[in-house]
Amino acid sequence: MAKTQEIEVYGQKYTVKAEADGEYMQRVAAYVDEQMKALARGMKTATPAKLAVLTALNLAHQLFQAEERAGRGEADLDRRAQALMESIEETLQTGPRR
Repeated sequence: MAKTQEIEVYGQKYTVKAEADGEYMQRVAAYVDEQMKALARGMKTATPAKLAVLTALNLAHQLFQAEERAGRGEADLDRRAQALMESIEETLQTGPRR
């Protein structure tokens, strides 16, 4: 069941409703906060709204990259499993090598 929790990001407090426990939500908020602060350090001037949008874009980019890496990992795992199955089938048909 969703619980109402208070988090803080970039000096602003927000009340959110989430299924996740409070400790997890605090970790998520702290991560977003640090991402915004890091981005702000590299900019001369930026409104909090602009920082929020740029941070969201950066986080979405990180997510897409992670999904792509995971997809490549799954494809590699599938390829290896297929090669192993073919090797097992070949061994069963021809008998063990000596």
